[in-house]
Amino acid sequence: MNERSDATTGTAAPPDGGGRTDPATEAFLAHRNLLFTVAYEMLGSAADAEDVLQETWLRWVKVDLGQVSDQRAYLVRIATRRALDRLRAMKRRREAYVGSWLPEPLLTAPDVAEDVELAESVSMALMLVLETLSPTERAVFVLREVFDIRYEEIAAAVGKTPATVRQIAHRARRHVEARRPREVVTPGQARVVLESFRRALETRDLQGLLDVLAPEVVLVSDGGGVKQAAPRPISGADKVARMIVSGLGKVRVALTGEPTVVNGNPALLLRLDGEIDGVIAARVEDTRITGLYYVRNPRKLTRIASETPLTLK
Repeated sequence: MNERSDATTGTAAPPDGGGRTDPATEAFLAHRNLLFTVAYEMLGSAADAEDVLQETWLRWVKVDLGQVSDQRAYLVRIATRRALDRLRAMKRRREAYVGSWLPEPLLTAPDVAEDVELAESVSMALMLVLETLSPTERAVFVLREVFDIRYEEIAAAVGKTPATVRQIAHRARRHVEARRPREVVTPGQARVVLESFRRALETRDLQGLLDVLAPEVVLVSDGGGVKQAAPRPISGADKVARMIVSGLGKVRVALTGEPTVVNGNPALLLRLDGEIDGVIAARVEDTRITGLYYVRNPRKLTRIASETPLTLK
């Protein structure tokens, strides 16, 4: 692909839309939310996804648009390559992370929850499953299964042949299918279950927690070494409920759970005496909670004050 050589094309512009309105900028802005969603699903970090957008923009403004037949596909290819490089570096970095690692939660518009495919793809439950894939497997799965990108385009993005990409996609799909929720509930059903959990949480009701937690429930909490959190996932309704009640027994201030929508799914914003303490997302199957994901690391709570637009198109 030829690149433009004039110096002005290298001028950086804010990926959020400030500044220029030339064809390159218009094309980038038309697909910005898609590129962010691709990068976020690959990385689990909004901050890193924003960096990928900036790197994509800097590469994009050097491209000869006259040689680009499909601008969306080309932009996704650039963003995927940048995200893959960053994901490989992050894999090494996360080995030194203190305690369990969870994706950075994003406040999303309520209508995202109504888009079943989008809501599941950015859910904490699925994002954690994607963490168990290799960087290339994750990129291939996200591009193919979530965004329905053609194998030929994925091959160009990850530097593999289409035949190899098909094999990787098949392997990644089997891995994810074995670990994703058995039954997808509606947002309304999830809200009802989460409301029962909220009431039990605020009243420190052990039996109430046991009633809403599935026997096989797993609690994952992320304090990032900054705030207290369980160093490893806790499994089993009795253990999870008693740990929650025991921990809340040490809290001498008012605890409230504010219903919200995080990563396209119903969640709770927890406050202690009005101050944000963390975000709890839940994986709901049938009428019980099978997964709880509690993010307390303050560095990961910067995107819960305003909505982040996400899209699959």
